[in-house]
Amino acid sequence: MTDLDLRLVRYFTAVASHLHYGRAAAELHIAQPSLSRQISQLEAQVGARLFDRTRQGTRLTEAGEAFLPHARTLVRSAQQATAAARAAARPTRITVGYTAGLIVTPVVRNLRYEHPDTDVRTLHLKWNEPREALLDRRVDAAITRMPLQAEGLDVTVLYDEPKMLLVPVGHRLAGKESVTLDDIEGEPIPRFPDPEWDAYWRVDPRPGGRPAPGGPPVETIEDKLEHVAAGHAVAIIPAALHTGGTRSDLTAVPLRGVEPGHVVVATRAGDHSRLVTAFRALARDCMTA
Repeated sequence: MTDLDLRLVRYFTAVASHLHYGRAAAELHIAQPSLSRQISQLEAQVGARLFDRTRQGTRLTEAGEAFLPHARTLVRSAQQATAAARAAARPTRITVGYTAGLIVTPVVRNLRYEHPDTDVRTLHLKWNEPREALLDRRVDAAITRMPLQAEGLDVTVLYDEPKMLLVPVGHRLAGKESVTLDDIEGEPIPRFPDPEWDAYWRVDPRPGGRPAPGGPPVETIEDKLEHVAAGHAVAIIPAALHTGGTRSDLTAVPLRGVEPGHVVVATRAGDHSRLVTAFRALARDCMTA
């Protein structure tokens, strides 16, 4: 049996994600004709055609659909194996992830001071990346917000964070001292693809069991801000994401009568290495206060 070329498998997952050779080639930084040849080579190794090209574009064949989840697992496993080997070879390196509006500078500064031999790196993560980044070993610790699936992780709450309502400056609620969920009973709220995250930040269901209003679908915080600024929706946000200092077309109002959010430190379950343990302790000392 021919061994699969992992590089070709990675190319396949890129094309499968975009269903477009040109965009996949741009992501991979290779020429499109070269990518087509690489996919043909993989198909020869697998012994089946993985893509069909039609007038409507590129689509997976039945064989490609069957191959895709295993291909993604192969790529992810290779990344994890590489990261684990590097971590073992360089035990004096730690990478700290953080999400929007959370400042890890004091913790990182103290860690560097207490462990001057350590290479401390930081990596900004999207709202939905912390768990995957930890399990893939792209980061060793993450400062992020709930909700966060805790399976395979050690998660500790650092502090509570008030929630606010983000509205365009001309909105009827702009400038009020505070608002409640009743004030936004009929206001659409942007919807995120992750069901748990979506329900949490839309407060769905509302008290009494009634559903929260629908809203435009978004995948990034930036898209959410654009919908709010355009007057298509309002948004419930953490207090630290109040954008008044950077966007003059948006303003935030304190939201009363809802549970606060929770900022947490997360690491891989069972990771008691010297640097991870030190970072967790410093995060509690620096950020809890």
